[in-house]
Amino acid sequence: MRSILTNGKIYVEKGDFKEALLIEDGMIVEVGLAQDFMSTPSDRVIDLEGRTVLPGLNDSHLHIASVGSAMNSCNLNPARSIDDIVRIGQEFLQNNPELPALNGRGWNQDYFVSGEKRMLTRADLDRISTSIPIVFTRVCGHMATGNTKAIEMLSVDENTYVDGGVIELDEGRKPNGVFCENAISLLNTVIPAKTDEDIEAEILKASEYAISVGLTSVQSCDISKEDQARMFGIFHRIYNENKTKLRYSHQFNFQDIIDFQDYLDTEFKSTDYDDRFLSKGALKLFVDGSLGARTALMLKEYDDEEGTLGVQVLSDEDLYDICELASRNGITVVTHAIGDGAIDVIIDAYEKTMKDGENPLRHGIVHCQITSKEQLERIANLNIAVMYQPIFLDYDMNIVESRVGEELASTSYAFNSLYKLGANISFGTDSPVEDLNPWNNLHCAVTRTGLDGEPEGGFYPEEKMDISDAIDCYTYGSAYNEFKEDFKGRLKAGFAADLIVLDRDIFSIDPSEIKEVQVQKTMINGEFVFER
Repeated sequence: MRSILTNGKIYVEKGDFKEALLIEDGMIVEVGLAQDFMSTPSDRVIDLEGRTVLPGLNDSHLHIASVGSAMNSCNLNPARSIDDIVRIGQEFLQNNPELPALNGRGWNQDYFVSGEKRMLTRADLDRISTSIPIVFTRVCGHMATGNTKAIEMLSVDENTYVDGGVIELDEGRKPNGVFCENAISLLNTVIPAKTDEDIEAEILKASEYAISVGLTSVQSCDISKEDQARMFGIFHRIYNENKTKLRYSHQFNFQDIIDFQDYLDTEFKSTDYDDRFLSKGALKLFVDGSLGARTALMLKEYDDEEGTLGVQVLSDEDLYDICELASRNGITVVTHAIGDGAIDVIIDAYEKTMKDGENPLRHGIVHCQITSKEQLERIANLNIAVMYQPIFLDYDMNIVESRVGEELASTSYAFNSLYKLGANISFGTDSPVEDLNPWNNLHCAVTRTGLDGEPEGGFYPEEKMDISDAIDCYTYGSAYNEFKEDFKGRLKAGFAADLIVLDRDIFSIDPSEIKEVQVQKTMINGEFVFER
């Protein structure tokens, strides 16, 4: 099928716009002026009515299955106090009285405006229920709290040990309900397992939402050792049966080399990938936790908590061994690293696997938040990819200076500096940590303000990005991570016809309006899959 899209403002690359493009069999054949296509045979001609057209956006790191799960669980993001959390939980139970367990996510003690500004404990959740287990996960995903019923079901006590995890104790040396890092997996076992059909429905629900806000591709971490065969099977079924058009690339998480080797012996050998809609993707690792929970690994102790350096959840030796095995098998590694200590650890591990300072597998860092100038230069020189989440500024700008000091904060979240150094940068949301809505993300990258527009002038405004550069990070930059920069991420001849039509010209509006942008149409593979 041949389609012509005409009378638009079509973004090709920085400073280059065209009026029309020709699409055939899901690929762009030609772009140019409207008059260039006046006599071109086609099956349909679509008048864009002067609207701005971008390449489809590509979220370079999120958790699409968890997004779907969050859409069906207790949403704690609006809570502004512990009492709010209790009220939200009670109301959810009243509306869903048959639940065998209560699962929720999104609380953030730094957003509390009344009452105690602290982490949740089991005593707080006991106010909701003591008859069913409750697990409420902090917004970052690196800390969760269980009620007394959950703790009793797990039979944990002061002697329970979880490698790479923490079970906090109260003054009486009893678990207070707070589980951190690897211990969260243990806590989550009190939540009844979902069926394959439940999980598939949640993935498809989240995929529909992603497409509606302009995402045509995602790089998503939804696989871990506990359920790898099952989850891989669910994704194969979704794509074999063509249940969604959203392009998907795995970021599978195996923290133990034995589990990773099991993947290499099984799923890695699968030929059931078309590498267009479903791709094998990268190995995703974790080195530390989050800044909000003070589990991000720092080189120096936190300014606001003496003696605390954060948590290293994967040892230097284990990290290197896994990276080396991945490199020998031609697999890209992308690693969660937030604190400057974690970033040093992962740069060192990657560099040891490189030959002559080259990074042919495009190993990358996810988040890369707290950085020194020297680290930024080292990342650029080693051509390490970075998957940033500018939307994190909406919250983190309120705490970063108190956590790490002004000097280090001034070189952190350094999107523009690293981009200008020539590093490959891509954007994602880490959803459901943040909403996967890309326009909030772009707002923070360009304005360096929160969604409320504060602070005036921007947080370390020298890090503001040009809107074209930011869009390139969300399109071409993300495609680079997948070795698909010659297939998608640009609206040029020979590229996939993945594009979005906007309700306003993002290149001329006041930057404060970016977060208000809406997608009118989303096209994937030459087919409109969403229209408002």
